[in-house]
Amino acid sequence: MLEIDDLTYRIDSRLLFDSASARIAEGWKVGVVGRNGTGKSTLLKLIREEVEGLTSGKGASGIRLARGARLGHVAQEIAASDTPLLDVVLGIDTEVARLFEEAETATDPERIAEIHMRLADRDAHTAPARAGAILAGLGFTPADLQRASREFSGGWRMRAALAGVLVAAPDLLLLDEPTNYLDLEGAAWLEGYIRKYPGTVLLVSHDREMLNRAVTHILALEAGKFVVQTGGYDTYVQRRAERNSQLAGARDKQAAQKAHLQSFIDRFRAKASKARQAQARIKMLQRMQDIPEPLEDRALAFRFEDAPELASPLIELREASLGYIAGRPVLNRVEVRVDAEDRIAIIGTNGQGKTTLVRSLAAKLKLLSGQRIASGSLKVGYFSQDQMDELTPGDTALAHVRAKRPNLTEPQVRALAAQIGFPREKTDTRVESLSGGEKVRLLMGLMALDRPHVLVLDEPTSHLDIDSREALILALNGFKGAVLLITHDVYLAEACADRLWLVREGQVGPYDGDLSDYRQLVLSADRQAAAPARTPPPTPVEAAPAVRPAGKAGASASSLRRKMEEAEKRLDTARASLEVLDRRLAGMTTGGAELSKALDERAALESRIATLEAQWLEAAEALG
Repeated sequence: MLEIDDLTYRIDSRLLFDSASARIAEGWKVGVVGRNGTGKSTLLKLIREEVEGLTSGKGASGIRLARGARLGHVAQEIAASDTPLLDVVLGIDTEVARLFEEAETATDPERIAEIHMRLADRDAHTAPARAGAILAGLGFTPADLQRASREFSGGWRMRAALAGVLVAAPDLLLLDEPTNYLDLEGAAWLEGYIRKYPGTVLLVSHDREMLNRAVTHILALEAGKFVVQTGGYDTYVQRRAERNSQLAGARDKQAAQKAHLQSFIDRFRAKASKARQAQARIKMLQRMQDIPEPLEDRALAFRFEDAPELASPLIELREASLGYIAGRPVLNRVEVRVDAEDRIAIIGTNGQGKTTLVRSLAAKLKLLSGQRIASGSLKVGYFSQDQMDELTPGDTALAHVRAKRPNLTEPQVRALAAQIGFPREKTDTRVESLSGGEKVRLLMGLMALDRPHVLVLDEPTSHLDIDSREALILALNGFKGAVLLITHDVYLAEACADRLWLVREGQVGPYDGDLSDYRQLVLSADRQAAAPARTPPPTPVEAAPAVRPAGKAGASASSLRRKMEEAEKRLDTARASLEVLDRRLAGMTTGGAELSKALDERAALESRIATLEAQWLEAAEALG
């Protein structure tokens, strides 16, 4: 399917790929791994022919795709427009859209036949049904399919763009960090979809669980070369350790052999009777190629110093209502406490209020009612999923460190910045120009300077590579304070958390199962409930019931069931809109007309949700 031969590529003076080669066979699901900066995304761009400047490579570019194979990738989020979501998703497959358009105007019988044959080859007539199923798997409800694309946030429009590429089903599918804009449920669905995908997949990901569950091979970027091997990420790590161990042993043997040859040369070079043998050994020594030292390409460690001890509970919420507008709470009667050394992962589908909860615990959001009890000496380190919320645009990394330690001298401030991962060449870069991973490191370093008692982390790993995630796990497990964690990274949560809180339907409480139990729960319940019929109907009301009861009583029961289903679907739509609006509200830092309008919208949505819940209850009670 894909051949890469003797590929060399530089970015400025930095050598990224050095005569690298790889073969990807048809049907392989390949996870592309490597430290940040090793060229994973650049490799995908080279395959898509989006960048130039190859130094060398066999063939025109060093990269050859199988003849006639279709290439697909997620270019960007879909545009915000008045076009229904389903139509936008179907339009992403430009070839099929063009063929359907041409079919309406074509007059030549032979061309008409060619068009319909090609549409049949592409399975185009089942595309609406496939699109509906894929959108449901990614978290969209049936009602969402007819909503204008502009009604969705950027993250949801990225999901829709992913859906469009999956519907098009290219022969070679390129995915670059697809779970960055998916929740735990969507990521779990995508794992299963990739496993069953009929074509070939190249997946750049730092999600260790996805790389273990979804791929058949790993393509690792190591020291400018490509290493391809079978199995998932854990298998790759094990074999890399074995390979490095073998390299270390071979290097030691080579060093001993060199020492022995050099000893012979030094002893007998001057003796006429041994001169020929000495010269032979000199040539042998010169021909020996050094075995490279195994690379220990580890991430820079995170570090959280222990804070002075405080008595438990560190934070407590009593009879608390949490939200953004009085009388319209997102979470009701919240009763939780955080003790020293707690490790809590907060789970729940998007829009249920996880971020609202942690913002309230971290005192970033005032309570609507109830009490937040905490020691006056308590320090909370808060990591926002929107990194720029906690950084000052226009300031450099050095300026942020200086603001934390204003009494230090300039050399001391620079030394402290270097200690948290910002050497001189990076300290004067404005924060908005830093990479996602660098922003994460800066935020973590700034939090550590405060020596917090509690770390509140809302999706901290979206921009971290696998080694950096491992480093974060080590730091969190060594931290003696409390940790509250929202993450779609199952590996991180399982490694760091020993308790789960479930946020659902306005309530917060302990979840007795583990993350595997929760993963199965959401896949078997929410996704199935959201899945549309094979051919999406014009409106949810027109969907035929699975069973048609006979008689007058049966007709009444069927009508009530349809009423309940319609109310449920409209509730899903309203709650999704509420989730988008809550994200907007969470990011607002000033008042004014925009805030007032958003609060009015939220009040209207809450009123609609209440009305729909009443309709559902009425139908449920009548049905008995």
